[in-house]
Amino acid sequence: ARSLASRPADHFHMQSESLIGPLMQSISHQHWKVRVAVIEATGTVIQFGNAKSVDDVLPHFAQRLFDDVPQVRQAVTRVVGGWLLALRDRYSFFHKLIPLLLSSLDDEMPHIVQEAASLWEEAGLQWQKENEEDLKDKLDFASPPPAHHPSPETRPGLGCRELVFRNLSKILPAICHDVTDWVAGTRVKAARLLAVLLLHAEDHATQHLEVLLRALLLACADEEGAVVSSCTRSAELVGTFVSPEVFLKLLWPMLKKSPSASGLLVLAAVIRGCPREALRPHLKAITTELAGAHIRQGSENLRYGENLLQCVQAVVSTCGEDCRGCGLQLMQVLVTVMALPGAPGLGSQVQETEDALAAVESSGDGQDLYRQHVGPLLEWLGGSQRGWTAHSPELLQFSVLVAHAGPALGEALPTLVPVLRSCLQPDRDPQMRLRLLSVLSRALLSAKETVDSQGQLHRYLDTVVTDILVPNLQWRAGRTAAAIRTAAVSCLWALISSEVLSATQQVEDVRETLLPPVLTALEEDSQMTRLTSCRIVSAFLKSSGGASEPDKFIKIYPELLKRLDDVSTEVRLAAASALAVWLECVRNDGAEACYQRDVQHLYKELLVYLDDPDSAVQDAVLEVLQAGSALFPDLLVRETEAVVHKHRSPTRCERLLQHVQARPPAL
Repeated sequence: ARSLASRPADHFHMQSESLIGPLMQSISHQHWKVRVAVIEATGTVIQFGNAKSVDDVLPHFAQRLFDDVPQVRQAVTRVVGGWLLALRDRYSFFHKLIPLLLSSLDDEMPHIVQEAASLWEEAGLQWQKENEEDLKDKLDFASPPPAHHPSPETRPGLGCRELVFRNLSKILPAICHDVTDWVAGTRVKAARLLAVLLLHAEDHATQHLEVLLRALLLACADEEGAVVSSCTRSAELVGTFVSPEVFLKLLWPMLKKSPSASGLLVLAAVIRGCPREALRPHLKAITTELAGAHIRQGSENLRYGENLLQCVQAVVSTCGEDCRGCGLQLMQVLVTVMALPGAPGLGSQVQETEDALAAVESSGDGQDLYRQHVGPLLEWLGGSQRGWTAHSPELLQFSVLVAHAGPALGEALPTLVPVLRSCLQPDRDPQMRLRLLSVLSRALLSAKETVDSQGQLHRYLDTVVTDILVPNLQWRAGRTAAAIRTAAVSCLWALISSEVLSATQQVEDVRETLLPPVLTALEEDSQMTRLTSCRIVSAFLKSSGGASEPDKFIKIYPELLKRLDDVSTEVRLAAASALAVWLECVRNDGAEACYQRDVQHLYKELLVYLDDPDSAVQDAVLEVLQAGSALFPDLLVRETEAVVHKHRSPTRCERLLQHVQARPPAL
């Protein structure tokens, strides 16, 4: 067929179409050498025959570009390149031949890429020479590559760029269709080709921008990573060559109408590709739109959050120091990202972004950024707190902000405490209160590094104790109410452990207010609540140093005695420890005689537990009795001798007697 077509016959072109059908039947032959021969023969037959057959052949050639054998793909590249250079009616088929040749520029084999680039450059130069009159002005006044061109040293020639630009309106619709094809290989090829076309079209892509952006939004949601990568590259090229005023005017309505992860990915890419000077006038509008609830809270999907984070990273990396007036809006977006379900996996990326933003804003680190913006951020979130429930995204964002602000919280107490007080009232959503109490507890555990970093928390103690803790320690029916009381007890323990209560008067005020509800909490169903309450009572007793108010003081030990019968050994040991502290307070008070009857009763009750099945409890009670023996040793000896014969194992009673009798007589 090739030999026949090459002969100088006048009428071959009238019969060439009859060869196309049989050739196309063999183009998918199982032997690659046959496929190569068929492709070469087809090229020669059409070259010297009827060019109308190109339409019948191109779909088959396009399929051969997916061939696993490099020689087959190379044969297609050579034939198509030859047609672009020598086919008589090539001007009618440019829009069909260009995509096939440009597809080979992304081939996995370097020699095919090199040959395709050589043929394409040759075709561009030939077309440029043939249309020299039309291109006279552009040739005489050739413009240099744009300053922001991604690869100015390898910029395509004028002929190649003009060929793509003049045929783009015919090529682009087909590419946009194929980029969402059901076959993954087709989508990958189309996405790669789109990036090559945009690199040639440069700013001429502006007139096709709406169609292009819609296709990119669909393609960036693809499951194939190669498709998303190529389309992201295309979006960057759009940002490089198209004015921000144009692409933002089209992108914002799309994102507002239907916020999507793919839309944010496209936005991040165009911002990354855009020159800093061109983006500067639009920076405030971009950050304001990103911080708007319709985009910032458009979805709780983790991928949406990742792409939202990419938008912030793109703004910071592209605009640099121009971001100084937009830090608050960008921090609002970062807080939203951190509050998304599954966001802890993004922690390192968010931290890097915060550090980068801090570097351009204040030449500091992430903590400097929080110190600068935590107050306005809390005001921004607190403005909507009246409508918060356990499922409100603002509640999650508030929790994240408090957890990450660190020492900056100490400077924001005038804003933080009123929000907590309002949200933790008994009439608010129980699940929300439970979450906020957990947040407050964690902050109080490291108070010196968080809420008390400036040493000012003592000014708000009255509010924290009276308006936050006391209402949530009150008994109410239900499991959720019990969980809230547990969280409130944990907050109180964290407050006591943090050593914020330094002044004696503060400790006394807190003890007087909170001791009654804490004693009530000793009866809670939750083991953790009972254990923590025992520890709090012990801490209160240690801080008092003595029995300052006898009437209230006397009521403490019976409640602790009950806990010695607790089902939890840990609670029993904590109660024993608290009783030892109570006896120490009686001793320090200097009026032991007033408590003789109560101490005698306590001796009797404690002696029972020296015969407890749990040896740990026996040892703990023995230590309590030994510590309290200094009060009324003779009384303790009488009580011990009266019951020692009743014990199954009198060893500890005997040890107690030895201890008491070994003590020097009181003066």
